[in-house]
Amino acid sequence: MPKVTFNNKDKSFFNTLKSSVDQYFAAQQLKKTGNWNLYSKTAILAPAAIIIYTLLLFLPIPAFLAILLCCMLGFVLASIGFNVMHDACHGSYSSRGWVNNVMALSSNLMGGNTYIWKFKHNIVHHTYTNIDGVDDDIALSPLMRQCSTQKWFPPHRYQHIYGFVLYAFTSLAWFFVMDFTKYFNQKVHTTPMTKMDFKEHVIFWMSKGLYVAFFVVFPIFQLGWMPWMFGFIALNLTLGLTLAVVFQLAHVVEHTEFVHADQVEPMKIENEWAIHQVKTTANFAPRNKFISWFVGGLNYQVEHHLFPRISHVHYPAINRIVKQTCRQFNITYNEFPTMQQAIASHYRMIRELGKKPA
Repeated sequence: MPKVTFNNKDKSFFNTLKSSVDQYFAAQQLKKTGNWNLYSKTAILAPAAIIIYTLLLFLPIPAFLAILLCCMLGFVLASIGFNVMHDACHGSYSSRGWVNNVMALSSNLMGGNTYIWKFKHNIVHHTYTNIDGVDDDIALSPLMRQCSTQKWFPPHRYQHIYGFVLYAFTSLAWFFVMDFTKYFNQKVHTTPMTKMDFKEHVIFWMSKGLYVAFFVVFPIFQLGWMPWMFGFIALNLTLGLTLAVVFQLAHVVEHTEFVHADQVEPMKIENEWAIHQVKTTANFAPRNKFISWFVGGLNYQVEHHLFPRISHVHYPAINRIVKQTCRQFNITYNEFPTMQQAIASHYRMIRELGKKPA
């Protein structure tokens, strides 16, 4: 793993920002964890997933409607990941640790693994955001070139065309390939994972087995091979595309910055960690209430990267504080007014990166 450090001797930006945010929560007498807004989402999304799953397995449904329900289930599972799993893995779902641990296991129910996700996302991605050579979220080479320091291959000319098709396979690759690769290599990209204890090994294999039982074996037994295959593909293509697009729009868009980590020499980022987070991250559709509800505040990605242990339900409020502090320190704040503009920016960026370098 490359040795990467930040210039944190003078953390004036983050100290000022954190003080203002703390004052807001104190003045409003609010906890930084989730509230009824988050818990009501859980009360809607979890039963919705169970009901759709039950309908698909036990009611005679026309094929076209069944496919639509599978796609809907994919959207619901993605929203559970954005809202419940994501906050819980960051410890921001509840002030009670055991509640966070239980809710974080929703990742395992959907086929992932909480332990690996926490290391990959909370530690590697949130610390070394957009640092090529360390951040696993931009390590799709040679399939895709996501920043200018990555090696170019001839197929990249067409990555703006095949990229979104590739994104649709995210959940299938995550659950059946990438988790196992990280598990057996005990490494996330170039970063060695902390050692898993016996309990985590048991949880890994048990949850993978339960996922196969509930999403493969039992549906095949109940519905037959062909109906299961079409439904499983529809569910996962919807789930994968939704997950990938939301996370790509946070960092791989125009105006966000990237840094290349030298694989031999130690490097020091010139900015403090918090400024690096602002420069490498972007918001999208911050005033769209439906998108904010569905993606669990991940459209407020700047706020999330600065305060990952604050629940997403508070991001619209602290958004104003973060913007004001960025203006005070003359730091560019990246934001796209709509999701369509963010998608267009991502498309333009991967198209430009697909061109052969001079």
